Amino acid sequence: MGAAPRNLLAGLLLVATPAGPGSAGELPIVDAHIHYSADAWEMLPPEDAVRLLREAGIRRAFVSSSSDDGTQKLLAAAPDLIVPVLRPYRRRGELSTWMHDPAIVAHLEDRLARFRYAGMGEFHVYGGDADLPVVRRMVELARGHGLFLHAHSDAAAVERLFAQDPDARILWAHSGFDGPGNVRTMLERHPRLWCDLAFRSDHAPGGRLDPEWRALLEDFPDRFMLGTDTFAPERWHSVGRHAAWSRGWLAELAPPLAERIAWRNAEALAGAAGAGR
Repeated sequence: MGAAPRNLLAGLLLVATPAGPGSAGELPIVDAHIHYSADAWEMLPPEDAVRLLREAGIRRAFVSSSSDDGTQKLLAAAPDLIVPVLRPYRRRGELSTWMHDPAIVAHLEDRLARFRYAGMGEFHVYGGDADLPVVRRMVELARGHGLFLHAHSDAAAVERLFAQDPDARILWAHSGFDGPGNVRTMLERHPRLWCDLAFRSDHAPGGRLDPEWRALLEDFPDRFMLGTDTFAPERWHSVGRHAAWSRGWLAELAPPLAERIAWRNAEALAGAAGAGR
């Protein structure tokens, strides 16, 4: 998760949203922002985590973890459900240091040699740090393996990542915690940029779509996807109510657009990588 965003409290309110998990007959969802890190394993064994996802009507989940062993545990438990994404973090506590640690490169190369992934991230990098050698090598590895990048970054870092690889496919975590006007500018500038809406609720305050966000979703129907962001173990218990809350505001949209945001866009991004299948 990293540094607290401007709308941190708004995101936390989703935990208390009075809505239950979706039934099997409701709109399926691909959750594009799930973590299953070491501190979650004992509290929530893989079979229980998979059960929570299925009960929420989650069609597939983009999963990354610190360490990557968590992702592999969930993938082994539910290969039909889990889309594996490789974080550069070997353990908790590397969020702000990984880009300065050359040993991260060997870690990434080792995991890529042993396992298949659809993406690389979620990683945290801001501004000029995106040009550091470790980050540059990660971008090269993603390009070589056909992986998308899941970047928790400001717009400046996203620009630098695209400068390194104009053909990169970047999933912008939390839509950069940026406002709809700035998100629009970035989407107009970069046709290979996608946005997840994880851990934010300003696009649908009170469960109703904000007009500016609605226009943005309608103007870029192929570029948005959902996410819960289980950055802490207790966030796993928000997956069901977050899915139900998302179905509520998605119902305000035309069904084809609601389907794109709920699952089709994420499926397309995962399919382009050819992994996690």
